[in-house]
Formats: sequence, C-alpha cells, structure tokens
Amino acid sequence: MGHWWVRNIVEPGKLPLLLALASFVLTFLVTRFITRLIRAGKGPFGNVKAGGVHVHHVVPGVVLTVVGGFGAVASGRHGFGAGLCAVLFGIGAGLVLDEFALILHLDDVYWSEAGRKSVELVVFTAALVGLVLVGFSPFGVNDVSQGELQDRGQVILTVAVNFVFSLIALVKGKGRMAVLGVIVPFIALIGALRLARPGSLWARRFYGRRPRARARSELRAYRHDRRWSRPRRAFQDWIGGRPDPEPTRAVERR
Repeated sequence: MGHWWVRNIVEPGKLPLLLALASFVLTFLVTRFITRLIRAGKGPFGNVKAGGVHVHHVVPGVVLTVVGGFGAVASGRHGFGAGLCAVLFGIGAGLVLDEFALILHLDDVYWSEAGRKSVELVVFTAALVGLVLVGFSPFGVNDVSQGELQDRGQVILTVAVNFVFSLIALVKGKGRMAVLGVIVPFIALIGALRLARPGSLWARRFYGRRPRARARSELRAYRHDRRWSRPRRAFQDWIGGRPDPEPTRAVERR
C-alpha cells in the first residue's frame, strides 16, 4: 500500500496535482460552510459588497485560477513555485465551480434548484481528477505496454477506439459515462452498448421507427431516475445545502 501511494500519489510529478485537488475540495467545502452560515444568519460572515454591488466569490476565483494556471505553466512541475501555483489554481477553481450555475444561467441561482448543477459539477470534477491522480490516463493509454508504446499506430488506434466509445455514449445521452470513459474506457464501452436515453440524439435518430426500443429506453430511464434521483439529491443537499423551495404559482381561473 505504501509503495503504491508513493508511486502513484506523492511522486514529484504528481504532487502539484495532489495539492490542486486537495485545495479545490477544501475550498469548496469551506465556501459552502460559510455560505450556509450566511444563509442562516449565523456567524460573523456576510456577503461582500463593493459600491452596492454584490461581489460573488466567482470573481476572486477567476483571478486565482488565471494566476495559478499561468504560474504553473511558467514554473513547470517541480519546486515550491509549482506547488504554490497548484494551490492557487485549486482554490480558484473551487470558487469558480461553486458558482458554475450562476455563470451558466447568468443569474443568482445559488440556492435554487438550478444551483444543484454547481455541486454536481464539483463532485464530478473531483472524481475525474482523483482517477487521474491514482494512475488512470485519458483514453486508456496507460494500459498500453512498453512495447506497444513504441508502435505509434497501436497507440493511435487505442485512443481512437476509446474516443469513439465515449462519443457514442455522449450521443446516447450519457454525458457522465462519456466523460468518465475518457479516463476509464470500460465505462465508455458500457455507455456505448446500452440503450440510449429518451430525447438523446441517438434515440431521435434510431428509435423513431422502433417503438419497442423506444419503450424500453423510456422504461429503463424511468427506473434509473426513480432509483438514483432521491439518493443523488440527498447527497447534493448534504454537501451543498438544500435549495430554496420553488414558489408556488397561482392557477389562473377562467
């Protein structure tokens, strides 16, 4: 276990990535803790305002991401400078992705149902970086032997096949599996072989004249969402806080 940890995690080339991931996750957790205190009216914290304008934490996050990113490129992968830039980048990325929903909708949806996208993206990003950190390489090139690495044709073929699997999974409406499949090819293969989700490009193109396939797709999607929707929402609420209830709309009487 110790040898694996040294080889895959704390080796000098991966230390900046480890620092970036740790600072990214820690920043997100601390930020959510503070914003939940502000929301509840507890503690010494409050919203930052400048000239009557609410300054969202995505603003310093963008600055830190830019500084850390360019600094990392300039400093290389070793030394104190690389570690410092990795920490700055991780902190900035945590602040930015914590308000990803705000950027997406161009509206303050932090505590709304749409704000769940921020929590989901942060968890997803941390999982992807974690997979890379423990040894998985994009498109499964890490599974190629040393002899195969000398044959560029085989490497290109490996990357191309895994890319096709990820692309098919994406067209079938399985975005998470497509992105994870870039790191773990077996996941993309599963997404490419299984039925497409209703409303996806694949379903509209190939299930239009296949009612049985369309019905199976809808049934499988319904069962999947019913099984996983509630646990996923509970996990998101536990990490990021429960969104504000949607305002009820009055029904217009004719």
